[in-house]
This record gives sequence, C-alpha cells and structure tokens, in this order.
Amino acid sequence: MNTFINNQNWRYATKKFDTTKKISNENLETLKEAIRLSTSSYGLQPYKVLIIENPEIRAKLQPVSWGQAQITEASHLFVFANIIDIQENHIDEYISNIANTRALKLEDLKGYADFMKSKIISLDTDIKSVWTSKQTYLALANLMNAAAELKIDVTPMEGFEPEKYNEILGLNELGLNASLVATVGYRHDEDQTQFFTKVRKSNSELFTTIK
Repeated sequence: MNTFINNQNWRYATKKFDTTKKISNENLETLKEAIRLSTSSYGLQPYKVLIIENPEIRAKLQPVSWGQAQITEASHLFVFANIIDIQENHIDEYISNIANTRALKLEDLKGYADFMKSKIISLDTDIKSVWTSKQTYLALANLMNAAAELKIDVTPMEGFEPEKYNEILGLNELGLNASLVATVGYRHDEDQTQFFTKVRKSNSELFTTIK
C-alpha cells in the first residue's frame, strides 16, 4: 500500500510533456487492460475509449481543448466517450458476453437482463447520458493509477468542447459523446509544476466517521 500512496504523491496534472518520449507498446497494452478491467455499474462498461495518435487529428482537437498544449505534446490522447442512449441491444450484448465468458445459458440470465432493462431503458435520454458519463470517470481512475505505477504521466481534462470533439471524431453517428479527455506521456524536465507541493484537505476536514 505504501507503494500506491507513493505513486499518488508522485503523480500530478502534467502541464508540459516531453514530445521526444513515447509510451512503449507493452506499457500501452497495460494501460488498456487497466481500463478494460475497470469497475462499472452492472458491469456494462457503457462507453468507448478512443486512443488518438494521429497528429493531424490532435491538431484539430487542440483549439477546441481550450488551446491546451498537452493535447498535441503528449505521447497519446485518450478520449472517453459515453453511450448517450443505452438501449436493449446494449444490455443483450452484455448478457451474451456473460453467457459466453462463464459458459452459461442465456435463459438463465434472463432475470438479470430484465432487471437491468427495467431500471435503465425507461429513463430519459439525458439522464441515461449523465449516468453513462459518470462511468467513464471510474475507467479514468484505473488509467491514472496504472499509469502512476508505470511512472507514466496522465493529465485528466474536462476543459474541452464535447460538441466539437463529437463532430471531429464522428462520435455523433455512433451514438457517443466525448465525456473525458486524458493526455498520457512523460513529463518534461522544464515543467515546474512537478516540483509543487501537493495541496489537499487534511483528514479532519475531509473525513467524517459515523459510528
């Protein structure tokens, strides 16, 4: 656990990336697996993750990301895109995955499928979109924690224009919405923010124990 805490003290929201350093294929696969194994409500994973290396696309995204340099300077750009309107087919695909993975019969999972559908399908689209968007934050946390263990820097971002991202990346046609962005790579020696003391609330301010 001390290693985990040390990693959390090491990480910070990197402002300047070293453009000469790229994430290895092996480490990239580890980060992808960390995201894949993330927890999500019902286990649905109601999102897609786009990993953007193409410099031309990233150049188009930078102006609609509040001009932040990390968009083009980082080794990789991760875009978490939530499914806007969960439908029965999404749940059916998940149930089929469970059946195949665990060697179960689909009819034995019908009760669980019907339960999920009863709780999700009737919700307003806006409510469903907010809910699925929240799930992307859980996946982002796994990415950040795994990256810190590998001493890879991650800067999570909400400072971008989702509508423009959706347009540039063709997400509208896929029923997806850009929810979160994370730039991933290696800090530059000249990024002075890496030397700043981490500022957080004290335990007494943050926690209340109810016995």
